[in-house]
Amino acid sequence: MRLRALLDTDALGLKLLGGEEELDRTVRGVMTTDLRDPSRYLSGGELVLTGLAWRHDAEDSEPFVRILVQQGVTALAAGEAELGDVPDDLVTACARHRLPLFAVHESVAFATITEHVVRQVSGERAGDLAAVVDRHRRMMTSGPAGGGPDVVLDLLGSDLDLRAWVLAPTGRLIAGSKAAGPALPAETCGRLAAEHLTATRTGRRAPHRVLLGGTTYSLFPIRSTGRSPQTARDARETLLSDWLLAVEADAGDWAEERLDLLHGVTQLIAVERDRRDAARTVRRRLAQEVLELVQTGAAPAEIAARLRVAAPVLLPGLGSAPHWQVIVARVDWDGDEIESGPVAQALLEEILVDPLAAGPEHSDRIAVAHTGDEAIALVPLPAVAAEHDDSETGVLADVLLESVRDPLTAGLDGDGHLTLGVSAAVHSAEGLRGALEEARHARRVAAARPGRVCAAGHQELASHVLLLPFVPDDVRRAFTARLLDPLRDYDRRHRAELIPTLEAFLECDGSWTRCAGRLHLHVNTLRYRVGRIEQLTGRDLSRLEDKLDFFLALRMS
Repeated sequence: MRLRALLDTDALGLKLLGGEEELDRTVRGVMTTDLRDPSRYLSGGELVLTGLAWRHDAEDSEPFVRILVQQGVTALAAGEAELGDVPDDLVTACARHRLPLFAVHESVAFATITEHVVRQVSGERAGDLAAVVDRHRRMMTSGPAGGGPDVVLDLLGSDLDLRAWVLAPTGRLIAGSKAAGPALPAETCGRLAAEHLTATRTGRRAPHRVLLGGTTYSLFPIRSTGRSPQTARDARETLLSDWLLAVEADAGDWAEERLDLLHGVTQLIAVERDRRDAARTVRRRLAQEVLELVQTGAAPAEIAARLRVAAPVLLPGLGSAPHWQVIVARVDWDGDEIESGPVAQALLEEILVDPLAAGPEHSDRIAVAHTGDEAIALVPLPAVAAEHDDSETGVLADVLLESVRDPLTAGLDGDGHLTLGVSAAVHSAEGLRGALEEARHARRVAAARPGRVCAAGHQELASHVLLLPFVPDDVRRAFTARLLDPLRDYDRRHRAELIPTLEAFLECDGSWTRCAGRLHLHVNTLRYRVGRIEQLTGRDLSRLEDKLDFFLALRMS
């Protein structure tokens, strides 16, 4: 803003004492000081406010004004509360150095002037930033990448003093501005992603404001330019694939101009997101070609030839052929037919990123295709990984979802399910078809489990639990009703806790002592309850067959 605008604002109580010809100077900030030498705190362009406590006699004015001018200060405003009228020696010194001088009426607080200047300057800088963002957008959309999301976030930090981060829907930190300082803790990222997914799924209008640990964050969705909620039939088709922009600020009282600016920033980041997706096109095509060959029963030699093409792309510099794992993912929404294959594909690519890997993203070594509502990942492993049974470097189902379970559960809560299945490693084209079927079977096992986000691995397929997903629903309902409904009815009428007792008894392998200890019951009380279970169901819990039936009924219920 210009000095002339300050003088024209009556509420600021400013009176010009000198420098009328300099009123077109620009103010870029404001600083209050009573130091004799404030140079270390000045960067140029400030309106300096002072109460004159630094002035002990007339000789002090000249060196003080000279320091201000050397630091590039735009103007000086002196308060009248301490000394009454501004001293003539200060007026003379400012005139000598052509530094505009204002008197501040004693009824006006410096804080009032500071707030006004900061508000006006921020608004004008926002306009300047908008122009920069627009230029950056044109550069990115018409030519080579402009440096990624970090460049845009640095603009927010340097021009608007906003700390900002780009997060994946899983909570993974994708980018942060230099001004944002240290990276956000993983727990904070996960909670912000969860809040964003919950707000988006429930239809709340963005930006979403979240208070975490005493800090307010405003969350802005980053919509893909190729597929947005406006072109999708249902918002859930993009819910789990869109990034988000987290800004450390409360956007609730922002002007429309600033909100529009942040919307433009998200569009700019979306362009970079689309560039990254385009870079994955080759890997996706490789996975699609291999998948089609496997599913159509192509000759192993043909599949092996395609794998030889894929290996150098996914694992550059690898001397020998890798082993492979197959991962199958599916997103299902209750009661609705929603196209979820592309979302499952993008989500699986994100889940398979190793946040601790240096250099290129781990997902750059993974090819993910989708067919129907399934996403299928082809994961190459160096031969040493398979030789160690994947215990160190292979993909393990039980740890795959650890860091992303909470945010994704929030996004799916109410009507969605994400299930994944992981195969064992195979070392040849002949084994790839079996690996695909193994991953699909594991995913069905995961789908039979409670919870919104579940995974199962090949290690679990030797268990009887493998049979459960293939039992018809009507058979499952009849089986569980025949065994468990009498117990549920009895519990409802008598609050006897027979179902929890049965679960604990089976988990303790029929040990009376351990089960009684777990339930904090006397053994005789436990024997009474088990006897009541046997009486109500006509079964004998000392028989292995009846124990197994009860176990399966509880797992299917």
